[in-house]
Amino acid sequence: MFHSGCTADGSLNNSKFNDPMPWIGIYVAAASSICGIAMALDALHGFRYKKFWFPCKFFSMNATTLTVIAISVKFSVDLNAAMPRRQDQLAKVSSSAFICMVMGNLLPSLGTMEDTELLMNIIALGILVVTAIVNICIQMVTGVIFEFWIEHGLIMVLMVVLLSILCCLSLAIPTKKCFLDTTYEKKLRKANLVCFTRRNVSAADRLRQDLGKYWMMAYTSSPQFVIGRSAPCSASGAFCLVNLFILAESIVRTRLMPWSFRFCSGDSDYRWSTTLVLVCQTAAVVVGTISPAFRWFMTINFRCPTLASQASEQEFVVERYWIKQMLFWQVQPLDLRICSRRGRRLIHGAKFHFFRFLIGMQTGLVFCCKAIRYVSIFFVGRFLRLRRFLKGDNGVHSEDAENMNMELSRYVIYLEGEEVLVDLMMANNCDATDHWIKIGEKQQPKNLINLLERSSCLSSFNGVHDFDSNKVPSLGCGEPPNCWALPIVTLTSIAVAIPNIDKQLKDQLISSVDEGLKYVKEIENYMEKAKELKHVLKAAEAAWSEVELSNKWSDIDLSKLAHQEHATGTEIIKSLAEISKGKCMEFLNKDMVHVDEFLKDSPSRWPLGVLAANSMYRICETLMLTNQKETSERLFEKISHMICDVLLAALSNLQYVVSRKCHESKIEEREKSIRSAVLLFGKTKKILEVIDKKRPQDSDHGKLIHIDDWHLVSKSMDPLYSMSSSTDEETTASSPSDFYISVE
Repeated sequence: MFHSGCTADGSLNNSKFNDPMPWIGIYVAAASSICGIAMALDALHGFRYKKFWFPCKFFSMNATTLTVIAISVKFSVDLNAAMPRRQDQLAKVSSSAFICMVMGNLLPSLGTMEDTELLMNIIALGILVVTAIVNICIQMVTGVIFEFWIEHGLIMVLMVVLLSILCCLSLAIPTKKCFLDTTYEKKLRKANLVCFTRRNVSAADRLRQDLGKYWMMAYTSSPQFVIGRSAPCSASGAFCLVNLFILAESIVRTRLMPWSFRFCSGDSDYRWSTTLVLVCQTAAVVVGTISPAFRWFMTINFRCPTLASQASEQEFVVERYWIKQMLFWQVQPLDLRICSRRGRRLIHGAKFHFFRFLIGMQTGLVFCCKAIRYVSIFFVGRFLRLRRFLKGDNGVHSEDAENMNMELSRYVIYLEGEEVLVDLMMANNCDATDHWIKIGEKQQPKNLINLLERSSCLSSFNGVHDFDSNKVPSLGCGEPPNCWALPIVTLTSIAVAIPNIDKQLKDQLISSVDEGLKYVKEIENYMEKAKELKHVLKAAEAAWSEVELSNKWSDIDLSKLAHQEHATGTEIIKSLAEISKGKCMEFLNKDMVHVDEFLKDSPSRWPLGVLAANSMYRICETLMLTNQKETSERLFEKISHMICDVLLAALSNLQYVVSRKCHESKIEEREKSIRSAVLLFGKTKKILEVIDKKRPQDSDHGKLIHIDDWHLVSKSMDPLYSMSSSTDEETTASSPSDFYISVE
């Protein structure tokens, strides 16, 4: 199995050196296929969601992608592997064409990166492309590449052009982002001012209108969309099409004109794997050209209706944001103290002229890209106008649609030189919010909605203060902060343990609460005290996992508890109160060494089991204060209404969460964040309508975030509580010894 490094005569034994080469070819083919699949997924994603500027979701510029690309272009940088046959030489061409196609696909992803990450990735890609170009030239000189010289030459020119476009966009992206962010904040304040004046509109209708504005701002200011509609990006699509035609011409010509080539006999070092690489990379180039080509075509489609009726001079103006960053660098002084004054003056002069040259290159490149776009519009635009004429699209719309479009057009964010695209961007995206809302409506929590609609709770949300009484002491030194989820989980656990209740009713309640807790968790994540409540939320999640999966609470089988003979609902509640107190005492007795630390620790940091036990104890004791002789059916109904009240109070914060999703995100993530907000609105639209009917008319739920705030407000709205509040305070303001009695 193992061979000596030398032969019998002492020379190097290289008989096995080329044996792994076919496996390396498979490795290259696999890497090329991964890139092709990722680009195909991006194309499908663009078609599915009608994003014809094809954002980079699966194939974006990062360390992993650059590594896979470096593996894929192995044939282009291989300097000495013999490639004698037709498929071997074609594999060299396909590898070079693959590099061009990859650069064309990566352009929109430049907008998703921070400045430092962008610089590092561009440098890494530049090193890879320059290395490939140099190695191809070396192979052409040494004879490794002996056919398709013209094709290789043209592809290398395209590599340089596409790399220049990548650098051109990278230099302008920070300036564009800064402008887009500033404009977004201005329009957001304007939209919020309009929202504030519409207090007589229901929460659902107000959110629907606001989301349309937020989405329009986020969509039109998306860095990937801004890059996708730019002149350099559209020109790159034309170059990728040329790159595909060069590869196709090479393959077809070898079939139709075999006499024009002089391939050699023999076998490649990669042997049969060369054909596999050629097939995989050709397929990847074909699939990968879809996105850049559509960006080019859609830019023409956008510009064609306006450019035909306007002077072409404005089309060739290079906007200031393309060179603004370099103008700043040009005049910015260098902090050099390592040479004489004359030397510093020479360095500053050289820097000034260097950036002057770069500015000229940048201006020239943008001008050429605009010229390519204009020429493309001139020729392709004729077919587009003919298509519109045949479809009978005369641009006539209803008055209501025009009013809505006029309203939304005020929230379109555009760059200098894109004024003519405002109406087109708005018209092509004005119904996107409705589309996402409809998708959300198909995922509505039906069980939860049915539970909330059946609820007969009053507008004062009595259950929010009925589940907890100040007369019940805590099982620890102090009182842990409450979250929305823990009381809901505890009340549901008690309801499941109530005897003589139909199992189907309990299962429906569990399903409804399970759906509600998903939205409650999202609400809790947006609270100002989210970090403080993190441990309490974990306790609620751990407790609910037991209840939902196995009908257990703290290892107590609630189903067995409900089937005890001759047990009433009140007795079960009393039993749960004793069990919860016992769980706490079990912890204290097990870890007596840590009792002092436990009592001194912040209540929010208590162990998960103690937090759940404390909640169960307080709620059970509260229920026993007012439900001494209730039947099981009546008790289950009251607890169900209490759960509904707490859920409604918690879910009344949904509009706040939806608004926060639209306001708190970076420019790179803003579109995704607002899309998730629109989907959340679609899923919970019916819930918001139910809440609108039940909430107090003078309440502002945008401020009532925490359950403790709700608890206080709902108690203040209850006249019985107001009469007895002084008595409760006297009861709870007892000596510290009361606490020790409660845990003994």
